[in-house]
Amino acid sequence: MAELQCILWDVDGTLADTERDGHRVAFNMAFAEAGHTREWDVPTYGELLAVTGGKERIQFDIDRGGMHEMPFEEIAGLHARKTTHYQSLIAEGRIPLRPGVRRLLEEAYAAGITLGVSTTTTPSALDALIEHSLGKEWFDRFAVLAAGDIVPAKKPAPDIYTYAMDQLGVKPENTLALEDSENGWKSAHAAKLKCVVTVNDYTKAHDFDGADLVVSELGEAERDAVELLSNPHNLNLHHVELSHLQAIMKD
Repeated sequence: MAELQCILWDVDGTLADTERDGHRVAFNMAFAEAGHTREWDVPTYGELLAVTGGKERIQFDIDRGGMHEMPFEEIAGLHARKTTHYQSLIAEGRIPLRPGVRRLLEEAYAAGITLGVSTTTTPSALDALIEHSLGKEWFDRFAVLAAGDIVPAKKPAPDIYTYAMDQLGVKPENTLALEDSENGWKSAHAAKLKCVVTVNDYTKAHDFDGADLVVSELGEAERDAVELLSNPHNLNLHHVELSHLQAIMKD
């Protein structure tokens, strides 16, 4: 039986609901600031989330005719301004953690589980979320912050998870991923990790066939029970606790 030694967390949509009212809004602020008339509404941004990475989303929208052609340097500049706006939104407290995230992080840290982040978001955006939504102490509590362009291929490729495990010296059989999207689940699966998925409005219709647990959120004891969307290990739970993650690893 495998022992749970490490949990690797995705960020956008997993730690916090950052996409609709965070990244999307920040993109639109950057577009307007640069004089572009393009605005990504909620349904459009839902479509663009099928593409991993912010610069890649802009390029995809250009390729399909949503925006005019521009050189990569201009795309990168737009994305940099978007990141600045996103950091401001976080600092204003407009992007809170999802239910159960802090509780489960604290529980795992107290139990001596190695914690890390594996995300395609930029390091500066990740730093802002940690500082303003979790607290500066978590810069030391996370053993690795694998983010952005640190690997050549983004999710659904396994590279970001493989990189994080290499940095930590942990094995896939002792590591569990927490994700929210189909691309994230595919990335974790390709890295040979067991995976728990917490869906959001953008991802609840994604295909998570094969994931070890799919829930509406991690939940809290004082809230209504989480919705179980897929429960192949037949866990009995009201909300997701560390003991459930440990049971998944041993099953």
